[in-house]
Amino acid sequence: AALVAREAALLVPEYEAKFAALQPEEGRFDFTQFEAIAAWAQHFGKAVRGHALVWHQDLPDWARAAIAEGPRRARAVLDAHYDAVLPRMRARIRDWDVVNEPIANPPGSDVPEPPGNTGDLRDTPWLRALGPDYVAIALRAARERDATLRITLNDYGVEADTPWAEEKRRRLLRLLRGLRQRNVPLDAVGIQGHLQMREPFRPEVFAEFVRQIRALDLQVAITELDVRETRPPVGDFVQRDTAVALRVHAFLSAAFAGGARTVLTWGLSDRWSWLHREEAVALGGGDVHRGLPFDWELNRKQMWRALARAFLGQPAG
Repeated sequence: AALVAREAALLVPEYEAKFAALQPEEGRFDFTQFEAIAAWAQHFGKAVRGHALVWHQDLPDWARAAIAEGPRRARAVLDAHYDAVLPRMRARIRDWDVVNEPIANPPGSDVPEPPGNTGDLRDTPWLRALGPDYVAIALRAARERDATLRITLNDYGVEADTPWAEEKRRRLLRLLRGLRQRNVPLDAVGIQGHLQMREPFRPEVFAEFVRQIRALDLQVAITELDVRETRPPVGDFVQRDTAVALRVHAFLSAAFAGGARTVLTWGLSDRWSWLHREEAVALGGGDVHRGLPFDWELNRKQMWRALARAFLGQPAG
């Protein structure tokens, strides 16, 4: 807690504001953990973002079943959730990831879409119930309830210099341009920044992508920055931390050059990172990704210094 109070100006709950956490049973809302985070943040003068209102994961079984009943029921589920969550948290949460991860993963990516899905949007319960317009429906519904809310669309897999990341960037830009042409309310795009050391990265490519988003009069935030190392990791801790720091500095410097101004890491310490809790991405064998600014013992790593130098516009060193 002392580390977060000292290091972070902006907080986001990893799980406590997702659908299943807030509404585990239909009509029964539990704000206990979310409000505890918001109250702690308020005590220490921190802002808080909301994450996430409409997402295909962390839906409780009842919500999946209800959404599958058809468009009318799906819209009722969405409206009821918004009506309970947005007014209650309005005084403390002024920025929400309203739609999270809507873009389909192209062939070649870690988790590509099923062969039958050939569109730009991921195959989700919301898409199946409400059609491709579900993104616009979700964004408009948020604006209807809060005229000054900072509405953010958040996604991942657009950072690397790979064919599938390039295709996902194209898909995201098509969605954003379409929303803009239809005057759908949207203020910002969140680029998660779950970086992978096995993937190549070109700063000029990523900076240009951020510029293209900014050209649509949208703000850009890096919302979930961390780094996944290769299996097995290469080198000792010093070598590994150096490689991670260089990647983070290159990534953030490119993001800032393109016009991004906000950065959140997905946690502060390797000790509590999803990168070792989630079996699908963990290193295993007793080793842990060194992908956050502080190590297991809460010591600053080279990644912390890379963040600082990128914020200050300084070279990697």
